Amino acid sequence: MVLDLLSLDFEAQSGILSNIGLYSYGSALLAYIVLIILTFISRRNTPFGYTLLTACCLTALWAAVVTSSVFAVTSQGLPIQLTEAGRNAAWIFLLLSLISLKLRGTNHFLANSRWIPWYIVGVALILLTTLSAALIDYLTPAFFDTLLNVGFGIWLAMTILGLLLLEQLFRNSDDIDLWATKHFYVGLGIMFAYDLFMYAEALLFQTLDPDTWQARGFVNTMAAVLIATSVGRIRTDNSSGIRPGIHLSRHVAFHTLTLMASGIYLITMALAAYVISYLGGSWGTVLQIVFLVASGLVLTVLLFSGQIRARFRVWLSKNFFSYKYDYRTEWLEFTRILASGGNDIPENVTRAVAKLAKSPAGILWSRSEDGRFGIVSNWAMPSPKTDIDMTELSQWLEVNEWIIDLREWGKVPDLYRNLQLPHALIDIPRAWLLIPLVFGERVQGILLLRETDLTNDLNWEDRDLLKVAGRQAGSHLAQYQADKALVESRQFEAFNRLSAYVIHDLKNILAQLSLVVSNAEKHKDNPDFIDDMVNTVSNTVNRMNNLMSQLRSGESQLKRAEFSIQELLKQLISDFEHRQPVPKLLVEASDAPILECDRDRLQAVFEHLVQNAQEATGRSGQVTITLSSQEGAAVVEIEDNGVGMDEHFIRHRLFRPFDSTKGLTGMGIGAFESRDFVRSLGGEISVQSTPGIGSLFRVQIPHSKGTEKQTERPVVEAIIT
Repeated sequence: MVLDLLSLDFEAQSGILSNIGLYSYGSALLAYIVLIILTFISRRNTPFGYTLLTACCLTALWAAVVTSSVFAVTSQGLPIQLTEAGRNAAWIFLLLSLISLKLRGTNHFLANSRWIPWYIVGVALILLTTLSAALIDYLTPAFFDTLLNVGFGIWLAMTILGLLLLEQLFRNSDDIDLWATKHFYVGLGIMFAYDLFMYAEALLFQTLDPDTWQARGFVNTMAAVLIATSVGRIRTDNSSGIRPGIHLSRHVAFHTLTLMASGIYLITMALAAYVISYLGGSWGTVLQIVFLVASGLVLTVLLFSGQIRARFRVWLSKNFFSYKYDYRTEWLEFTRILASGGNDIPENVTRAVAKLAKSPAGILWSRSEDGRFGIVSNWAMPSPKTDIDMTELSQWLEVNEWIIDLREWGKVPDLYRNLQLPHALIDIPRAWLLIPLVFGERVQGILLLRETDLTNDLNWEDRDLLKVAGRQAGSHLAQYQADKALVESRQFEAFNRLSAYVIHDLKNILAQLSLVVSNAEKHKDNPDFIDDMVNTVSNTVNRMNNLMSQLRSGESQLKRAEFSIQELLKQLISDFEHRQPVPKLLVEASDAPILECDRDRLQAVFEHLVQNAQEATGRSGQVTITLSSQEGAAVVEIEDNGVGMDEHFIRHRLFRPFDSTKGLTGMGIGAFESRDFVRSLGGEISVQSTPGIGSLFRVQIPHSKGTEKQTERPVVEAIIT
């Protein structure tokens, strides 16, 4: 009936049209055969898997009938119509079943199986109408136009019904359902929408368009690809979460798709060659041969290009295969190894990255401050016998940030853009991977891993994982190097501070000796002066010996002992009685406080404060030292009526190291050192001062008399008033 018109048009066309129809519906037949296999394997895990399998089988049968009609001598209109009716009925039944599943539990007509008998009756009426129309057309040709409209109307109604059902399914699907079924909806939507366009045009013009009919096979092929995608996305309900369906290996899939792409390429070139032959006149045959040879050469070059093959393999793996790793587990294990193993961070980095690559050993080169690379870890792998210059390699890695497979580099060096590697690096036994450890835009380290028997080749997922791990390990290594540099800096800082303290003490000792020398000429005949000079020199020798011990040991040595602070202050007055103004001592405590600390260091603190008071006051001024005891602490106040200090100087400069108002003769660390030592005893130094009136330094130190002996405490915040 309907297809008789099309068969008449085919007879009037040239052979190339028949070939196009063969390719079109032949591709649809192959596509649905593959879809049948995929559906058969996953039928138990797919909703209505057997219904879907039936629909695919009927569609393949329809495509086979249409394909065979190209070679048929007589008209195949009736078999094509019957198989097409069966195909449409099967897909519509599947859509109705899916809607019934969503409506389950409601009172809707489609919520249970009551609709199935009615549907079977409807399909039977369509098939009966098709057979009756064919019989009437054969017996009474006068009803041809009427039967033609009835036939087109039936196909049009079935396509509209299919589109309506698809719309309802799409509207009632959530995001999770759409992730697995959207390709199925799009595939069936393309198939029904194309049929709607074709039959609507046929109903309007009372004939089928041959070109539209022949392109229909390719449209159904595209629909099969989309339906197959949805079938592969549907998961099982078990806890393992295994994705059902056919899962070819990447190797097989790569070569299969390569052959398919080559076939499509050659078919395209053959069609182009036919056009050249058709339009070329007497040159047609020559141009056709030259074009085919050139096309074959281009295809051969493309297939033998290592970079193109590698990129195509990565694209295939990223888009057609599930992920290889459980990234949550891998990252937790990677982080755990980085944080384990004590303070040997380079070895932790080596072990963590090697674990991801399943490598048993590795060597790590780290960048130093001068830009050179040195070995900082050789985990389960001996170091090279000679030093290896990694400078050029690090520059190449900073530009490309690639994982270098040394075996692949040896076989196909053009993949790595003619990378040149040091010979000593290549000669390392069983060297396998070079992984850049990048921090920011700079290669912080280069990790070499040894070959493993567990992994042969790296795919794109392995490389991406190792690249990200390399960045994380690079930041970890950079933090380790920064911490190491900070420790060294603190060591130098401690040494410099000790040196500054020693120099400051030497300056005070030199001042004492200078005072003795200046008074020797005047008082050399005074026995008391001679005795005092001997005591001063003896004290100076002891202090010099202590300084030498500190320099040799690299740290300050504290000598803890109990002593009376009142006796210490009396000794201090005796030492400063030769300088004007002579300090006065007032004792307000009923019992002399007993302290336990380094007497010499505490004496140096009071010497510094008294000397500063004398220098700020002048020979006619007054310096008073007051001793008292308050709330378990000894309090020493050193007051003068000198030039004084303003509040800004006290808060921002007085206790700041290396900030002195004495010019070249001052170190600027006396006040800082004094407060630091007093704070280490759990005490504090506070200051009250007014410019032009004078200053009061108040030193408060916990004492041990009548209480538990105090221990030195950590530094606390300053109190300056």
